[in-house]
Amino acid sequence: MMYNGYSFWGMHMFWWIIWMVMLFWIFATPYNIPGQRRRPDSPLDILQKRFAAGKITNAEYQEAKATLTKDLAK
Repeated sequence: MMYNGYSFWGMHMFWWIIWMVMLFWIFATPYNIPGQRRRPDSPLDILQKRFAAGKITNAEYQEAKATLTKDLAK
């Protein structure tokens, strides 16, 4: 294809490639990008993750949760 004497696929193709790379970067990259601002996990969140992973027992979880919620209430 020709467009006023210039190749349509020349610079136009370059811009299509830039747009495709940008769209891929926006939609396909993971959301946990290093340096991204995100709220750090609270101690209670960490405790819940450890309990869900099976690293601590129910009794340990309840004891630690009571301690953490008591500290948070102050």
